[in-house]
Amino acid sequence: MNMFFHELKAHRKSLMIWCIGVILMVVGGMSKYGGMEASGQSMNELMASMPKVLQSIMGTGSLDLSTVGGYFGVLFLYLMIMTSIHGAMLGANIVSKEERDKTAEFLLVKPVSRKEIITAKLLASLTNILILNITTLTASILIVNYYSEGDRNLTSEIVILLIGMFILQILFMVIGTAIASLNKNSKAATSLSTGLLLFTFLLSIIIDLNEKLEGLRFLTPFKYFEAKNILVGEGLEMVYLLLSLMMILASIWVTYFFYEKRDLRI
Repeated sequence: MNMFFHELKAHRKSLMIWCIGVILMVVGGMSKYGGMEASGQSMNELMASMPKVLQSIMGTGSLDLSTVGGYFGVLFLYLMIMTSIHGAMLGANIVSKEERDKTAEFLLVKPVSRKEIITAKLLASLTNILILNITTLTASILIVNYYSEGDRNLTSEIVILLIGMFILQILFMVIGTAIASLNKNSKAATSLSTGLLLFTFLLSIIIDLNEKLEGLRFLTPFKYFEAKNILVGEGLEMVYLLLSLMMILASIWVTYFFYEKRDLRI
């Protein structure tokens, strides 16, 4: 339990920065919607005039940007990328930092097993992600419903979107811990984790641009919880929930198995 609280304390400043970041992103993003609505500009016409590549990068898809829900759907993509990067970096760092900071010897001489060490680290990471997710959820509900002006309460849709984001955060977090446990170079773990995340995001854009590649959507988690599907009432698809669960469990197994066998550099 001491290790759990130690990890929480070690990451409290970075968590605070990330929380402030997501709040500012929600406030800034939705304030742009308010400005566009007040000026009478049509976001749909503006996006339609842009190249398809740019539309895919911005995540507009079939969303109606003249509505609060549609606009938040676009903003959600960037929140998802931001929080996923946080998860991947957190997972990789929390495992590899002992070697990076030369504190592995101090940790290993304690009367605890490696399994207990990695369990404490995973629980601390999960707590960080949960706090960030709750912060994002609270800010989104308050600000989005403020701009909806009482016409429609979007709380239920936001909750479903944020559940998908939470699952994605956990997925990339445990992928980060798995990569850190597998990789002998502790400094490269974070780069590899974020690199894999960016690759899967780029793949999701490529799939949007070419319908023939639709079969590859299972290879990129960014296709599992798309706002354009959730906001039209489809909700969270069971096949993607199960696939995410399997990948999370597999990554956790890899983390435990290889961390226990790893020759930590002291």
